[in-house]
Amino acid sequence: MPETTLGDLAIEVRSKNAGPFWITMELFMQDDDGYRIAADETYLNEDIVAELYRVDPASVQLFRIPSLNVVKISYPRPVSQGSLRDRDVHAGQHHVPLAQLVVPQQGVQ
Repeated sequence: MPETTLGDLAIEVRSKNAGPFWITMELFMQDDDGYRIAADETYLNEDIVAELYRVDPASVQLFRIPSLNVVKISYPRPVSQGSLRDRDVHAGQHHVPLAQLVVPQQGVQ
């Protein structure tokens, strides 16, 4: 059986600028079951995001919004937007590792 990812359970996973020094990602989940998985602190938390994006876990901010089935994640950009070493000025590709995060089989029903 193929592995299920967060992207499979979401309507949309996106990333974008949150100013020149922050990136924000949003998981718009299809339904309550998908939201339950994405919002589960034992599955998706600051440490997991920090590992995926090589940032300090203390700098990661997670916002769980059950009324919208949305999880929002923000963390500091590794370099400021538009600087010489910035490889994604609009932060439009940062969502990919999050969307590819595998969901544990017991979470999928």
